[in-house]
Parts: sequence; C-alpha cells; structure tokens
Amino acid sequence: VGTAAGAAASYAVTKGLVKIAIERDLPRGIPKSKKTISGSPDPDFFTERLRISAERLADIPMEQVELTARDGAKLVAHWYPCEKAKRVIVAMHGWRSSWVNDFGMITDFWHDSGCSILFAEQRGQNNSGGAYMTFGHLERYDCLDWANYITERTGGALPVYLCGVSMGAATVLMAAGLELPDSVHGIMADCGFTSAHAIWKHVVEKNLHLSYKIHGYMINNICKKTISTDARDISTLRALPNAKVPILFVHGSDDTFVPIQMTYDNYKACASEKRLLVVPGAGHGLSYLVDQKRCQQELNDFVDAVLE
Repeated sequence: VGTAAGAAASYAVTKGLVKIAIERDLPRGIPKSKKTISGSPDPDFFTERLRISAERLADIPMEQVELTARDGAKLVAHWYPCEKAKRVIVAMHGWRSSWVNDFGMITDFWHDSGCSILFAEQRGQNNSGGAYMTFGHLERYDCLDWANYITERTGGALPVYLCGVSMGAATVLMAAGLELPDSVHGIMADCGFTSAHAIWKHVVEKNLHLSYKIHGYMINNICKKTISTDARDISTLRALPNAKVPILFVHGSDDTFVPIQMTYDNYKACASEKRLLVVPGAGHGLSYLVDQKRCQQELNDFVDAVLE
C-alpha cells in the first residue's frame, strides 16, 4: 500500500510539473511567480526597471497582425515599423513571459538603429492560440512562418534577423536548422537552452531539489502523450549543425534558470559563423540591462560583420 501510495504521489507531482511547463493555464494553487523555478528572484531594482520599460512598450501604438500556424493555431504579433528601416527584427519572447516584458528594455535601441520590429506572441501564451507551449518543437515553425510573413510584407527588400530570449532563444536556434528564406541574414539568441529534456532536468534537480531519475521518465511519457514528441528530440543541438546564417549567442554568467553551459554547448554545435557574448554578473535574460553599452556594441558589430 505504501509503495502504491508513494507511486501515486510521485505521479501527481510529475503531472503537476508538466502542467506548469507546457499548459497555457497554470494549475490551481500554483503561484504565478517563477522565482522558485528559475532558482532566484530578480533584484527589486531590475524588476522595477523591467516593469517600467514593459509599460512604456505596451503604450506604443502598433498594428496587430495574425497568421494561422501549420497546425491551425491562431498566432498574433505586433508590428512596429521604422520610417527609414534598414532591417527587420522578428522577436520571440520566453516561457510564461510576453513581448513587452522581454523586449521593453531593448526596443528603443533597435528602433533608433533603423529596425522595424515584429513582436511575436508565442503559442500557448497571451493572445496567440494553442493549448500548449512546446519549448521550440512547434514554435520554430511559427518563427519560420513569421519570417516568411515579413519577407512577403517587405517584398524581401530588407534583411531579417531572428531574435529570441530564453525559450524564444531556443526557438530561433531550432529554426536555424530549417530552410529559412534568403531574407534572413542572422540570428541573435539570449540565454537559450539546449533541449526541453535538459532544461527540465536542470530545474527539477537544481532549483526544485527533486530527483529527475524518479520524475524524468514519467515527464517524458506525459510529454509524448500531450504534445506528441520526446522531450529529448526538442533540441537545439540537432538543429545547429544545419545552421547556415550567422548567429550571435548571448548569456549572463549568473543565470540560475538556464545554465551558461547550455550556450557553450549551443555555440560548439553551431556550424555557421558565430559569435559569443558573456555578460559578467547578469542573471537570466538580464544581459542587456546589466551592460547595455557592451551589448549594443556587440549587436552593432554582429550586424556590420553580417553585411560585409
């Protein structure tokens, strides 16, 4: 009886973890804060700056655009044109986040540098359709569809750059293995993980202090039943050997959510031209906030090198 009860309890915990990971709506009784899962809270100073920048970005009038994903899900994005645009950024936000939260700080720099921006809303979140987040498995095709949308909208006249933070970074890195339109000139990935399996294992063991040996097998089985794929197959490391466009990898040294080793592994796997920026002292997704000057210089250098 004790063994059966323990197994039932373990399965219940595992099912709850999977719900938190991939379902649109958080299970009842689960706090909306990501502090425990990410390993540490953001300092109040950073939180306030991010809040203010997100509110400012949300107040900018933009055109809302939509397309239908390959599986029928409605996808939503926000188009922020630049009057004399030199390029277009397709921006993919992270897990349980939003475009205003992840790109509020950097938008002014992009726009002032001659970038029109398409802020995508990732599937399973906010205003886009889809019941589940798939950690890049389906999102990579969404990203490709947005790149094709922008190419058609601009007539292919402007170079396109795919940019993502956290799960958005993993999304654009997985998209790198697809047949991208010729208009895509580069990819910028900030703190992307290597696979759904790897990031779940890290969070379960390091941040939640649970045994992945116990929960991992069940997590993968539930994942297969829910989103029809093995968590180990949702991997940047399978895509990056096929990458053809230049990629800039960025990561903060103090990231407790996505360990920096994952960016080192992604960098090593990448077959195309590549650059690496490590920002000392930066936590998860905070590299630009911690060292804006260096990040701006690296981004400018990356674009200039691509154009040579």
